Amino acid sequence: MDIADKLQQVKHSIIEAAKLAARKSDEIELVAVSKIHTAETIRSSLEAGQRVFGENRVQEAQAKWPELREGFDGVKLHLIGSLQTNKVKEAVEIFDVIETLDRPKLAQSLAKEMVKQGKNLEVYIQINTGEEDQKGGCLPADADEFIVLCVKDLGLNVKGLMCIPPAGEEPSMHFAFLREIARRHDLIGLSMGMSGDYETAIRFGATSVRVGTAIFGERPKG
Repeated sequence: MDIADKLQQVKHSIIEAAKLAARKSDEIELVAVSKIHTAETIRSSLEAGQRVFGENRVQEAQAKWPELREGFDGVKLHLIGSLQTNKVKEAVEIFDVIETLDRPKLAQSLAKEMVKQGKNLEVYIQINTGEEDQKGGCLPADADEFIVLCVKDLGLNVKGLMCIPPAGEEPSMHFAFLREIARRHDLIGLSMGMSGDYETAIRFGATSVRVGTAIFGERPKG
């Protein structure tokens, strides 16, 4: 099965999952996770009509996407990996959406840089729902205060919240938890669900799912 077929299969699964949840599939954005994959592989998905992509690293996106964008209109690039403050300038230059906002210093840096560049990028606040030491994300206990800082004090364009459930745990409890935090703040965007659990995420209200393996296959080693 080639990339175009896999892409179509994922889109069909999203439609079916939306039906089961009594939702409209056009409310759910498919972010094709292209991290580590080559420009040639990504080009195949672009030719198949995909326009929204997720990358983990600023430098990798800088190396691949300027040329890819030249051949295809309407590309929307999400940063889905952790962002260091020393990479904020480059991130604001190349990405359209930042999904991993998780601390005040980063929020302040993003707000200042967007003013400098005259941009108003959509951002998601990442919540570390499993409170895992090795993962980024704002801790749940700090989430309410941090959301208010980003929305009210800094005036960031907060589209919603994002999470990555712990491996080996039932993801639905984490999706429900994220949904409840978003509801408290009237945030409509929920970026949750990956190749193994995006259909469950849709049932719990995901408006954006990040799917890589199901489209591109296993990532190349190295």
